[in-house]
Amino acid sequence: MPEGREPFEDDGFDGDLLEAELRQAAAILDPVPAQLREIAVAAFALHDLDARIAELTFDSVVDAIPVRGAADVPRMLTFQAGEVTVDVEVTAQGLMGQVLPPRPARVEVLGGPQPAVTVDTDALGRFSSDAPLTGPFALRLRTGAEVVVTEWTRA
Repeated sequence: MPEGREPFEDDGFDGDLLEAELRQAAAILDPVPAQLREIAVAAFALHDLDARIAELTFDSVVDAIPVRGAADVPRMLTFQAGEVTVDVEVTAQGLMGQVLPPRPARVEVLGGPQPAVTVDTDALGRFSSDAPLTGPFALRLRTGAEVVVTEWTRA
């Protein structure tokens, strides 16, 4: 280093430009796989670290016996976290479900990078959303101080 020069003296070097070029090169040469990006979005959506995870215990696509001749059958899902059960029916028009045992809850339909759709349960724990699901989704239930989040599932 020449005498009298500071070690980090600005000599016209543009760090922001270098960073932008490196990001562009990485995006071309080593892009982030789409599945990894989905997992990262899903992990961020689960920012409620104290939330209980409701596991998928029934999926009509896997667990049900198909009915011959039936077309466009709604998908039935059941999630469970301890004593809380969430039954969900998914159609092309949206979803409807029920929280058991019935309780007042705010249900957020999470869909990755899209904003969450929020609905409230009625006195019987029922809820519905007319927002069509186009990809992976999860439900976040808030019942007072308790938060329950379902596993992410494809619509």
